[in-house]
Amino acid sequence: MATKHRLAVGVDPGSAGTRCVIGALENGVLRFLACGAAPSHGWAKGRVADQKAIADSILQAVREAERQAGVSAEAAVLGLGGPTVRGGHSRSYIEFGRRREIDQRDVTRVTERAAKVNLHEDRMVLHVALQDFTVDDQPGHRDPRGMVAARLEAHVYVLTVSEQEHRLLVGAANLAHLEVQETVYEPLAAAYAAVLPEERREGVVLLDIGAHTSELVVFFGDALYLAGAIPLGGHHFTTDVAYGLKTTSTDAALLKEEYGSALLAQTPERTWIEVPSRDGQEPREAPLRRLNAILEARAAELFRLVRRDLGEAQLDQSLLGGMLLAGGTARLAGLCDMAEAVLPCSARKGLALGIRDWPDEIDDPIWTTAAGLMMYSAKLGAREEAARKAKRFLPLASR
Repeated sequence: MATKHRLAVGVDPGSAGTRCVIGALENGVLRFLACGAAPSHGWAKGRVADQKAIADSILQAVREAERQAGVSAEAAVLGLGGPTVRGGHSRSYIEFGRRREIDQRDVTRVTERAAKVNLHEDRMVLHVALQDFTVDDQPGHRDPRGMVAARLEAHVYVLTVSEQEHRLLVGAANLAHLEVQETVYEPLAAAYAAVLPEERREGVVLLDIGAHTSELVVFFGDALYLAGAIPLGGHHFTTDVAYGLKTTSTDAALLKEEYGSALLAQTPERTWIEVPSRDGQEPREAPLRRLNAILEARAAELFRLVRRDLGEAQLDQSLLGGMLLAGGTARLAGLCDMAEAVLPCSARKGLALGIRDWPDEIDDPIWTTAAGLMMYSAKLGAREEAARKAKRFLPLASR
């Protein structure tokens, strides 16, 4: 008899490329089945500009993955990011009137109160991440159930997004014949795939470098403490190279990927590269050090902005778990070295972990977000299956 499995599908609709990963959840183990990728269209500076074009990109990526896997994907977890996502801290408390034991109802009530933030027009809550509790005057409790107190306070981190942007992106997935199980902030998905539990506890930052924006999430003590976007991404690296070497953006991207490094000190002297001309004339030669000086300057700026954000949140000295880099630009040589030169922590590429049969050819930070979205889909599927089994075995009087 064939093993029964539940499909898990993640779709990462980036502004440069759209990726889909399909897996199978079998006996609690997630196994890779297939992946698909397509060029992205319909975006402008990280925001939806043409819903139909985005739908076409999603459909192309999903169809490729379906063809490889020999299955039909009906639902997926969808990644969402960009400049409209914002995060902030919130808290609330309840007074019991007398000292008594805290139970689950108290925890649920105070957490729900903390999550009810005042939203401006066109804003909606995307995620609520529990940080910790203060029991009477004692902060830092992760699970206060069973403790005796007169006052309970909850601390949460709330991520919000433009309601219109969210609706347009979900609508694009629907046009591509996909039901959206859930929308997940893209760097959270990448962290779900790449960050180990002990790294979360020690303090870790994941930076997802997209085409137009770089988005980060910071965990400390196993809780989300910061999320935000920096208006600088891989497109800015490419544009700098195109301007500095007087070539097209397409050729600049190829030069960056083939020869580029974010660390000038590692670049040999008297090494030349061939640079195509903008006007169709004969290619020119340029020093490799000129290319890498351009890339180093932009990389240093990116990590200075990250250091500024971490400093404002008083987290810059707490990242013992280090920094993980995801997204296409994370493949740039020397980028981890530049991160370590600017920030007081170690840095490495953020690669997907814990997926059976994950292929070597996509063991790459550009696929980490899609992998995390697939893992979210598997988690939702496991919860649905557990709930279905629990309902099946309820006593008749409880049904």
